[in-house]
Amino acid sequence: MSLKNLLQGAVLMSALAATSLMAAPRELIIDTDPGADDVVALLLAMASPQELKIRAITTVAGNVRLEKTSRNARLAREWGGRADIPVYAGAGRPLVREPIYAANVHGEEGLTGVQVHEPKQGLAKGNAVQYLIDTLDKAEPHSITIAMLGPQTNLALALIQKPEIVNGIKEVVVMGGAHFNGGNITPVAEFNLFADPHAAQVVLASGVKLTYVPLDVTHKVLTSDARLKQLAALNNHASQVVVDILKAYIKFDMEKYGMPGGPVHDASVIAYLLKPELFKGRQIHMTVDSREGPTFGQTVADWYGVLGQPANVMWLEQGDAQGFFDLLSARLALLK
Repeated sequence: MSLKNLLQGAVLMSALAATSLMAAPRELIIDTDPGADDVVALLLAMASPQELKIRAITTVAGNVRLEKTSRNARLAREWGGRADIPVYAGAGRPLVREPIYAANVHGEEGLTGVQVHEPKQGLAKGNAVQYLIDTLDKAEPHSITIAMLGPQTNLALALIQKPEIVNGIKEVVVMGGAHFNGGNITPVAEFNLFADPHAAQVVLASGVKLTYVPLDVTHKVLTSDARLKQLAALNNHASQVVVDILKAYIKFDMEKYGMPGGPVHDASVIAYLLKPELFKGRQIHMTVDSREGPTFGQTVADWYGVLGQPANVMWLEQGDAQGFFDLLSARLALLK
């Protein structure tokens, strides 16, 4: 064989090896209760089709009532130019407790800083819970990731009805919980867990692979004037929507906590799926407190392993704030 043929063969083998290393997009369902930061998360995910194949968006009551979270999810889909993604409406109330909402943070419509309207495209036929059951039941083992951006009611109801669907789940990444940071709805509880701790217990007990993105990390990934200007400089519709939403949304946390910027909680889940190297944490044992009283909704995170119990959660604790906003900027630049 000639040297030329050998070189050509080496180049071909190298190309094939590189192709084999290119991972297929992660199969993803986004369960959400939009909410300002949920919309930013949805736009970030929709702008990343090479890494994330969004199978569906499922909505739940949380930040506002179900009809508004479902409309806001469809608005995000419209702003992201992703008419191909179905949106299914799910649970309108928690498993056990009385519903609570966060209109004081997100506004009565769930979005502040932008005008809301009825999107052109409607909801998909059917219910989010049944969609989860049907999809996960037919899925290849451990193939579908669920980004959980609100209360965990939909997945809990699906698991209660058909526990074996856990086999179709690759990982559940939850925005929720608090340990070192303290809570944002009570001194110890974060809103999503407080809104439905019983659902979180069901998901935790299922044995599914779980990653928690708690306030411990989201309160370190903060906006700044420079970062908002970085987003605004993209000068497209998606970036303007995000900037307008964030400028209004972050005021609450900045005033409440005296922070120099505001967190973009739910978008950190999508950033973790895209670039996990931006975050650091450890495997720990965690429980969820659903007893009535001052610790209702608390995530009891055994960071130092003092209980000697097996780890059941990857708990993130550190995040690269500038890296997050660089990623968000790069992806929003791909939208219109």
